[in-house]
Amino acid sequence: MPSKFGVFTLGDAMVTFNPSTTGPLRLVPSFERKAGGAEFNFAIGCSRLGLRSKWLSRLGKDEFGRFIYNFARGEGIDMDDVSFVEGYPTSLNFKEIREDGSGKTFYYRHQSPILTLRPDEITEKMFENIDVIHITGVFLAIDPKNVEIAKRVLEIARQKSIPVSFDPNIRLKLWTIEEARAVYYELFPYVDILLTGLDEIRLITGDDSDEALADLASRFSIDQLVIKDGANGSKVYQYGVWYAKEAFPVTAVDTVGAGDGFDAGYIYGYLHGLALEERLEFANAVGAIVTTVSGDNEGLPYLEEVLSYLKKEAVIER
Repeated sequence: MPSKFGVFTLGDAMVTFNPSTTGPLRLVPSFERKAGGAEFNFAIGCSRLGLRSKWLSRLGKDEFGRFIYNFARGEGIDMDDVSFVEGYPTSLNFKEIREDGSGKTFYYRHQSPILTLRPDEITEKMFENIDVIHITGVFLAIDPKNVEIAKRVLEIARQKSIPVSFDPNIRLKLWTIEEARAVYYELFPYVDILLTGLDEIRLITGDDSDEALADLASRFSIDQLVIKDGANGSKVYQYGVWYAKEAFPVTAVDTVGAGDGFDAGYIYGYLHGLALEERLEFANAVGAIVTTVSGDNEGLPYLEEVLSYLKKEAVIER
């Protein structure tokens, strides 16, 4: 039975090449082809948790574009607003993974197909039966025009009273922190749920103290300000009170995609009316599970896996 809750996101997707060995990229002899991208991962994460997931994007009319399209459809994502574009190659990235699970990503997204998306293509019809709109800073950073597209989305969200979640997801390879900060402060008044890493909010505001963050939430009427802090857990500020939840201890294999998984888990908890601490716990669990599997979205869990993990029950396969 389809979920009664629908989530919308928009952004670029890429073919991700995962290294066959850990260590510096120059020493990696071969790669495995996967699909990734911040918003794309979020859409997959929501779909696996049982939400109706809708993704707006543009793909190159090439073999890699078809690969991403077919992969997304296989994940149950609504692809009605995804189309192929001639003359714009599907974006690529190559990942470097170190022994401790940390890594770097090298992007090859010049002339990305998402550049062809225009503000006038955003219609109210796209948001029928949508309960949350999710935007990230990656989409905003790709091209200045994308800011106008995001503003159009946010205007429709306000007209239709659809809550907006926003993850800054800073990419300093795509723009400067000054450029990012200016855009974020324009969009914050439209944001209901801010999902940000502690290191990111420190870059944005210059002050990550609880008092400064509470002031930020108050100034822009952000209903829930959620701080992701990796192995240190997460916390959320709402109505003058901070709520915190510790992280789950895991041996990280690959941390890429954990933040996107956390976002999907938090939005699932929000839509299903979980208490704030329960939302954090659920999101922490999703993020923890993601880090135990190599790949951008391979580790994104299904709902039953998260529930089993939270109960500390082993999944028995026969």
